[in-house]
Amino acid sequence: MGEKVVARGFDLADRQRHRDKLRQCLEGLARLLAEKRFDRPRNLMGLEIELNLAGSDGMPSMVNAEVLKRIASGDFQTELGQFNLEVNIVPHRLSGRVLDQLAEELRTGLSYADRRAMEVDSGIMMIGILPTLTPDHLVSANLSVADRYFLLNDQVVAARGEEFTIDIAGVERLTCTARSIAPEAACTSVQLHLQVTPGRFAAVWNAAQAIAAAQIAVGANSPFLFGRELWRESRPPLFVQSTDTRPPELQVQGVRPRTWFGERWIGSAYELFEENLRYFPPLLPISSEEDPLRVLDEGGIPHLHELTLHNGTVYRWNRPVYGIADGVPHLRVENRVLPAGPTVTDVIANTAFYYGLVRALAEEPRPVWSRLPFAAAAENFDVACRDGIEARLHWPRPGRNGNPVRVPAVRLVREELLPLAAAGLDAWGVEPADRDHYLGVIEERCRRGVNGASWQAATYRQARERGLGRQDALAATTRRYCELMRTGLPVHSWPTDLME
Repeated sequence: MGEKVVARGFDLADRQRHRDKLRQCLEGLARLLAEKRFDRPRNLMGLEIELNLAGSDGMPSMVNAEVLKRIASGDFQTELGQFNLEVNIVPHRLSGRVLDQLAEELRTGLSYADRRAMEVDSGIMMIGILPTLTPDHLVSANLSVADRYFLLNDQVVAARGEEFTIDIAGVERLTCTARSIAPEAACTSVQLHLQVTPGRFAAVWNAAQAIAAAQIAVGANSPFLFGRELWRESRPPLFVQSTDTRPPELQVQGVRPRTWFGERWIGSAYELFEENLRYFPPLLPISSEEDPLRVLDEGGIPHLHELTLHNGTVYRWNRPVYGIADGVPHLRVENRVLPAGPTVTDVIANTAFYYGLVRALAEEPRPVWSRLPFAAAAENFDVACRDGIEARLHWPRPGRNGNPVRVPAVRLVREELLPLAAAGLDAWGVEPADRDHYLGVIEERCRRGVNGASWQAATYRQARERGLGRQDALAATTRRYCELMRTGLPVHSWPTDLME
């Protein structure tokens, strides 16, 4: 959403002016595309990780302002909840030893942040959803102290017009209500950015959509919410419901939720920005003084402020991003599928798998999205979120006329997707030793049937079998997770004993 949103009320004139500015921005984007004003290929990637703060007891710590003060680094920023932080890694060129470089930078930054957090009896935790969160933690009073969060909350609540309903049926069922968007703060993710040219954007976005389910199957890490064991990756259904501006009547009418997978393969980046304007009313009608069309007429590059602000309030799992660097516009695909954690090694393994696979699939002469119906890709995503590493996914059979068939995700990954990911990393020019090391982590998860979600569930069950109550078992699982996370060993190698 950006850092400079200032809280204030909006009147009817504000909303009409903002709608007009959005149309101007969209026209400006179309002109930039037609005039081929975008950056040349640079093979740049970026990485952001949302983090939790938890005390030595495994409970969430509402101390992000104090921790950020002690960290004193622009690489770390607030996130929605007071128990959240975000770390941003500067863009890297996808080549050479980039994977090991990313791992080293992350270990150094997170270790430093963890030490600072310990000064206030807290610690950094990379996990999709903190198991010890309760509804009492996720209230508006625990939103981070920043105008943009309070303003977003006010506008989403006003659009909704009633309490939010959380209803997720998985291993167990959770039903509850919320009076604010605070439950969204439970969802901490990894965001992978890839700068692409306009001509390659559609292929990369389509490839990212096609593999989202495989990413979740091997990387799920969010099985618990509010003391209930739900989906193996419970972030997506929670995020959909906690940001849903639609009252039940609009849901029944088929109005699209602001968090969504999409509904079709695309032919250009413009289509996604145009869809966002066509389907979703602006939540934050804040208008800048920039006249984007005049800037273009004068030979400049517009920032398209309104378009980028609106884009930040439509929560696609693969989001289009417009940006400017060194005075030159560029486009990025932002992959928002993965949960945080469990370790730096696991995060970089997920990163290698994504960048390698998306490169290979985007360059196939007969792309997978020409053989896989979009509805099947969307169904795959839900199935992977529900079942994690045990999911069975639709995927086209090899061969010229191969129709999609349902196959175990682990077999699909091991037999078809990992070789493609390796070829894609080779095409980027990634060091072979790094390629093999990090893709080997994905291979071992599939071979052993273990990811972060399955480890959490198994450890929790062991705690219950030892006689611990539900909340004590979740706290014990969280403490053990933190202990093993700090070893840096990938999750497939973690023991499930509690050691307490």
